[in-house]
Amino acid sequence: MVTKLAEQPSESVAQYEQHAANLSLLPQDSDDPRVDATTAVKAKFITPRDPVIETADGGRLPAVPIAEAEKLNRLKDEAEQEGSRGGNHAVIQRAKALEARQESYEGASLSGQISGQSTSTEAPLSTAIPPLRTHPLFPQLPLYGPPTLLRNLQSLGFRLSSAVLSLAFLGVIVLGSLFTSILPLLKHIALRLRGTDPKKRRPFHKQELQSRRAREDAARAWERYRRQRKSLSPAGDDNENFAEPDKEFEPTEGGKDPLICDVSYYAQRVGLDCEEFKVQTEDGFIIRLLHIFNSKEYTPSSPSHRDQRQPVVFPFSNSHGINSMQPSPYGKHRYPVLLIHGLLQSAGAYCTNDDSSLAFYLYKSGYDVWLGNNRCGFSPEHQTLNYTDPRTWNWNIRQMGVMDLPALVSRVLSETGFEKLALVAHSQGTTETFVALAKEQRPDLGKRISVFCALAPAVYAGPLIGKMYFKFMRVISPAMFRIIFGIHAFIPFMMTMHAWLPGKIYGTLGYRVFSFLFNWSDDRWDRGLRDRMFQFAPVYVSAESMRWWLGRECFATQKCILATREEGRKEEEEDEGNVEGRYYEEGASHPSEESDPGEDSGARRGNNAWYDEQMPPLALWVGGSDELVDGRRLLRRFERGREPHVRIVHQKIIEEYEHLDVIWAMDCIDQVGKEIREVIWRTVPSEVRDICRTPRDCESLDKWEDLGPKWS
Repeated sequence: MVTKLAEQPSESVAQYEQHAANLSLLPQDSDDPRVDATTAVKAKFITPRDPVIETADGGRLPAVPIAEAEKLNRLKDEAEQEGSRGGNHAVIQRAKALEARQESYEGASLSGQISGQSTSTEAPLSTAIPPLRTHPLFPQLPLYGPPTLLRNLQSLGFRLSSAVLSLAFLGVIVLGSLFTSILPLLKHIALRLRGTDPKKRRPFHKQELQSRRAREDAARAWERYRRQRKSLSPAGDDNENFAEPDKEFEPTEGGKDPLICDVSYYAQRVGLDCEEFKVQTEDGFIIRLLHIFNSKEYTPSSPSHRDQRQPVVFPFSNSHGINSMQPSPYGKHRYPVLLIHGLLQSAGAYCTNDDSSLAFYLYKSGYDVWLGNNRCGFSPEHQTLNYTDPRTWNWNIRQMGVMDLPALVSRVLSETGFEKLALVAHSQGTTETFVALAKEQRPDLGKRISVFCALAPAVYAGPLIGKMYFKFMRVISPAMFRIIFGIHAFIPFMMTMHAWLPGKIYGTLGYRVFSFLFNWSDDRWDRGLRDRMFQFAPVYVSAESMRWWLGRECFATQKCILATREEGRKEEEEDEGNVEGRYYEEGASHPSEESDPGEDSGARRGNNAWYDEQMPPLALWVGGSDELVDGRRLLRRFERGREPHVRIVHQKIIEEYEHLDVIWAMDCIDQVGKEIREVIWRTVPSEVRDICRTPRDCESLDKWEDLGPKWS
């Protein structure tokens, strides 16, 4: 029998129902049969600053403001209290059903373990969340509700305006890149007319010639093999048994490079292969995780096993550690390494240089290599949202660090059985890692990382941020930014060009445009592989993410990912004046912090630091000619004691390197790759070394001795 309360809900139930409707996937008056299942039920705080909405069917909706999330949970509690006094309204039953469903799969999640911070949303925000020094750098994202007629019209308006204006902006950039190519072209022609080969001036000219001849010989050998196979067995597999059966790595693809966006294909050219896992983040995005393997020693997982799982990170217990790991049928285990790519790139950036690709090199050295992609990538996918919904694109670097990175680390550890992994990141990949590990974000993630190898670390802005087109994006207001670039994907026409243009034309155009934008050159790359390198970029990114990098409030203005411009000026004054540690000895605090005069200088350093004792060991490779980011300034921060808990395992400045040279230069394996291989092995926990295969040429390496924090 329906109760009177159910027919006429109380005021608290009605308020909860109304607020839940404003945060749901669909409008409540929609004819869609999913309305009830996708109604918002409660807010789940991934970190004290990162709530997501949970729907009745267990789905997740991202990027809800803290105040709205707190209000939903407060109204839910009031409605449930009303229900406990006899009410049986449908919204109360949905909430109870969701909580029962969650009990079946939630385990020991990283959420709620953030350095003593309370995730309670019942207490006032001022008591539930400690003051955050990084908050000015992460302004609140806009709130987009269910797709009503008005919201759809507004969204369509943004899409139309951005389609025209962002395309015009892209056209200016393309024309600028072509115009600036005229002078180098004229110089090239002049040298040719004087009988000089301009290519001989390239630093790796001889190596490029040798590499080109080797590729041509390999392509001819592959074609001969295919013809032989067809003549012997026309119905046979052209790719079967190409190399000698006793070789460890046998190529199963070859010939002329078709210039395609396919990591598996380029892995097969060097005798490896690749499988793709789907990983669900805690805010419902489905991201791609690639696993490099050798088919001679590993059997790929089934499609069902590689599919996404529940949106919970680290839902397993490591109480038994390595003692609970099953013996590998292929000998000792490979230690897991996760690689994260840079801005506008994908995981394929680590796989473009044949055997000199960092991913393939680390695998053949003896590691278990995994390649992480960020949200959206080449195929935007969310558990509940579609491409046209602005909520699909309502994220920036904070969500990539707080949501994407833990989800990828969790899945790799779940698949391999290890307690920790080594993390290698380039450019934006280092940014999201440095953000995630900050003590106000998800510092507990550091417990899962044995070493963090940062390539071209993007923490401080380089002089390139002052270029005219970047200044334009910085001076326009947030509203104007959204009119020009929209509230969905950032200049999606780039992806259309990627699909339409032949690989060689697209690769050439891509290099010209990005070289113009970021002021780098291909001087140290293998030019014969350059078109392949740009098949894996750009990818879909959100306009909000680019606004964080280049817009008025955040990185472009503050020139740092975790410090305000004011704090940066203080550091700059100290560095120029060579006043060691004055910033800390004076006890200068952020306005949101209070300094205890009784604290010693070491404690004050900790108060102003970005990281706590959970920060994993750190190794850095900095390009000395990198104008996009300022790696030297980050090294100065560490050298001057501003981060007492950061333990540096290795640091290196490669004077001649630009931003992408750390992964694409012809000598990057000698300059970077071999050192990464050694740093990873030196930091592998002692108890794990015994069950892992020793990487090639690392037999005599001693374990890194962790002496603890400098200021302990």
